[in-house]
Amino acid sequence: MARRGISPVIATVIIVAVAIAIAVAVAAWVMGLYGHYTQYESVQVLPSTSLRAGNGSAILHLCLKNGGSATAHVYGVELAGSSVNVSITLQPGAIACQDITFNVSVIPGAVYQVAVYTKAGNTAYYTLTAG
Repeated sequence: MARRGISPVIATVIIVAVAIAIAVAVAAWVMGLYGHYTQYESVQVLPSTSLRAGNGSAILHLCLKNGGSATAHVYGVELAGSSVNVSITLQPGAIACQDITFNVSVIPGAVYQVAVYTKAGNTAYYTLTAG
């Protein structure tokens, strides 16, 4: 009685199919591993941000948007050399507005630059005119 095995063509097809399945599984694993590292935050200061003079202080109505794919954590805002600690968390695509008081005087009509600092080390700048 002669023993028969599978034909070489069928064996080759099976080996190629197994190799492709392993390659797909490894690619999915690697993408899952690196997917976390490819997320980013992108904090933008929106044009609805405004600055007005208060009683010896400046009141910044700050509106931010996170255009990135990771959560952004804003910890500080700077205006005219004065820094204020804040705690603003922005999910991807989220918009948030907050009034922030600075202990500096601003001149209506003068131009100022605002710097927004995130825990990821990013800084968003915005130039506006005090009202």
